[in-house]
Amino acid sequence: MRRPARPRGFTLIEVLLATVLLAAGMALAFAAVRSTLAISSRGEAIASGNERMRAVEGFLRRRLVSAMPLPLQRDAPAGIAAVFTGSQQQMRFVANVPDYLGRGGPYLHTLEVSGSGDGQQLRLGLTLLQGGQLLEENPPRGSELLADDLKQVKLRYRGIDPNSGAMGRWQDNWDAPGRMPALVAIEITPAHGPAWPPLVVALPQSAAAGSWR
Repeated sequence: MRRPARPRGFTLIEVLLATVLLAAGMALAFAAVRSTLAISSRGEAIASGNERMRAVEGFLRRRLVSAMPLPLQRDAPAGIAAVFTGSQQQMRFVANVPDYLGRGGPYLHTLEVSGSGDGQQLRLGLTLLQGGQLLEENPPRGSELLADDLKQVKLRYRGIDPNSGAMGRWQDNWDAPGRMPALVAIEITPAHGPAWPPLVVALPQSAAAGSWR
């Protein structure tokens, strides 16, 4: 009479092989999770950067299209005063501001680039302008940070030749008393990521710009 066969268990080799396969599967799963999280983080960073870019450029566009041909201050020589000044690092112009930015009315806008290297900042200062006089607030109002961690910021200007009426070339400085540039370009390159699309804004023009009364 034959004995019933005993139930056969797993050998040590089979157990080790199953353990290795399980560990490999878990490693692949963790790698996939890490890759998914990294892709998600990069996507969120890109979306945040794009939102920041749109907000800053939209704000600057609204400020520039609101520019008015008013004298920046009354300490200029008699005749025609500067209504807009610009360099590679700074531009100054007058524009009305909404209530949430100040008391309302015309303000001198000072858009400037500060810092160096990959830590440059783009800041905006606002000073109330009444009767051609700058009125400093008490306590003094500091400039507002628009963007930081920037690698490069370029401010450029393009105007209309008053003699020929033709559009001139782009230039790094604007110092034409009584006249505003026709176009202003702001090019921003962040320290990390691609350059922002160039912001080119057409400024309002007026034949009576900068005249004293």
